[in-house]
Amino acid sequence: MKIEYIVNQEEMKRYDANTIKKIGIDGLVLMERAALSVKDRIMELRGERKNPSVFLLAGVGNNGADGLALSRMLVEEGFLVEVCVQGNPDKATPSWKKQRRILNAYPINWTKKPEQKNYDFVIDGLFGVGLSRDITGEFSEKLQIANACEGYHIALDIPSGIHADNGAILGACFKAQETITFGFLKRGLVLYPGCEACGKVTVAQIGIHERAFFGKEPGLFTYREEPQELLPKRKKAGNKGSFGKALLVCGSAGMAGAAILSAKACFRTGAGMCKVITSFDNRVILQESIPEVMIGTGENLEEAMNWATVTLIGPGIGKSPEAIQNLSFVLKTGCKPLVIDADGINLLAEQKSLLKQLLKAAKEGRTIVLTPHCMELLRLYNSLFQQEATMEELKTDILKYAKMISEKCRCIVVAKDARTYVVRPKGNSFLNLRGNSGMAVAGSGDVLAGIIVSLLAQGMDGFLGACAGVSLHGYAGDLASHKYGEHACMPTDIIEALYR
Repeated sequence: MKIEYIVNQEEMKRYDANTIKKIGIDGLVLMERAALSVKDRIMELRGERKNPSVFLLAGVGNNGADGLALSRMLVEEGFLVEVCVQGNPDKATPSWKKQRRILNAYPINWTKKPEQKNYDFVIDGLFGVGLSRDITGEFSEKLQIANACEGYHIALDIPSGIHADNGAILGACFKAQETITFGFLKRGLVLYPGCEACGKVTVAQIGIHERAFFGKEPGLFTYREEPQELLPKRKKAGNKGSFGKALLVCGSAGMAGAAILSAKACFRTGAGMCKVITSFDNRVILQESIPEVMIGTGENLEEAMNWATVTLIGPGIGKSPEAIQNLSFVLKTGCKPLVIDADGINLLAEQKSLLKQLLKAAKEGRTIVLTPHCMELLRLYNSLFQQEATMEELKTDILKYAKMISEKCRCIVVAKDARTYVVRPKGNSFLNLRGNSGMAVAGSGDVLAGIIVSLLAQGMDGFLGACAGVSLHGYAGDLASHKYGEHACMPTDIIEALYR
């Protein structure tokens, strides 16, 4: 299973230092390789242009030093290079000062501001991944000038003004059409809102590899392979029992849609059998919509749980006394994997007795997957930790809050947002980079819950099944939105895309 690591500031600095100090590759060698990777890309973009013009905005840190090294290489290729340095050279890094001295032998046009408005390339080397304060004053003004210049905008490592850990925009930022980042993908390049200013993102390998971890892996990873490769292998001689029995406790009276969406997604992801426990009022519409599904009521819950490989509870169940009773029974009964979604999570946040049952079940080693969206995550956090955190606070670091809940509850947490995290109590976490705004529609979460319960029913590990489910859900959402457009995409379209 091929993964790609996503690092924060502290991790990137550690791996950079390990490469230099422990492995022994000189920092200037890494800098030259970084500059070469960008030069090679610019040469690809150059086309037939003779003496193309370049404007570089450089700071006095190592990101600016990368830019100075790049300037030298571009001059050697016949580019007309104009460089604007913002910052105090007396406080520059040693590498920057060395690169600046080398450029004394090259025909660089040094300027305080761009001398024209049209360039072939506009390069941002003002700030790197270490930025943590708002950009103001002359730095902000220079970024505005650079953004206003015409030309192909390229950021070195990360667009200046984007926080490398959380994607926040620190006052102002460079708006890149392409970002070439070095070593590893940074969190700020893929998290909103910063990712919208990054353009196309390419990771350039400059000599900082996984061997620089020295036992300390990054806390976040993603998948780059096709989601179908993450699915469990099918036994050619298998039967319906071989591919899992999924039990879905979904849908109160008048809420049959949640049960239908979850069940259809469950079947479309490969489960061999699916049974739905729902309100008697939903029986006819379920039989008409999904004739393949078996249907029961709350009176059959114990028998159904003994039959099932894994249970999902929550979509559309409401908060009635019956819903509370069913969730309590599911938490107390058996040791098979359990997925809790939607109203199930809201009931956990509201009912202390249910929360205690959850903690007890997880402590005893039961695999439990919680799939909250941000509001449900906030309610559960505040209930667990007796806090009054706000949505604004949670949105600044969803991963942190999800990790705290995961560790406290000993559960896997699928924290759903524009970027969805899958978090486990111990070990690194998964970040999904697939999906789009067309999936932000009622019922999309029911589809995801059905996908995850299907994968767990087929024998996948709880964490890996949740990661694969989220990735597959996002992939199908991208296919559906490509076909219908993000404004017109519906949850049923996501299910349809599962079997393309």
